Amino acid sequence: MGTSIARLVRSLTAGVYVVGVADGEVPNAFTAAFVMQVSFDPLLLALSINPDHSSYALLKRSGAFSINVLKKGQLELAAHFGGPASANKLASMEWTPGRMGVPLLPQCLAWFECQLTAEYPAGDHVLILGKVMDGRLLDAKADPLTYSDTGALDGAAALFPASFDD
Repeated sequence: MGTSIARLVRSLTAGVYVVGVADGEVPNAFTAAFVMQVSFDPLLLALSINPDHSSYALLKRSGAFSINVLKKGQLELAAHFGGPASANKLASMEWTPGRMGVPLLPQCLAWFECQLTAEYPAGDHVLILGKVMDGRLLDAKADPLTYSDTGALDGAAALFPASFDD
């Protein structure tokens, strides 16, 4: 039954992103699908992160993060940044630091650079709000990679409950 709930949740439309964080000389990045716009004025984006993830501490210390929008066909990039924590996932990638020091990936569809404005507990994750301070559309002809395009890449089907509570 868990697979059925996983299939149900995959019907929600969501993109796939690489979230970049950095604290001084220590950068990191991870794949995320829990990202959305929450306000026009000011322009705010939200992301959800597991507080046990190594990037959460970097994000908290720096107060900034980037959201790099993946293109269709960049499943390998999603898998690279979605894999287990390693010494430096960015070492083999082309990237530049944004004005707040967070990693920006020039091979992506677009990027946003955000300043942390608030956070809220959200079950087993923390909801992070960030004010967009800068951004760039890098490939206007590309289509975004969607969560449904990733199949079982993240193994999330095993995390869903077997059934809904009555």
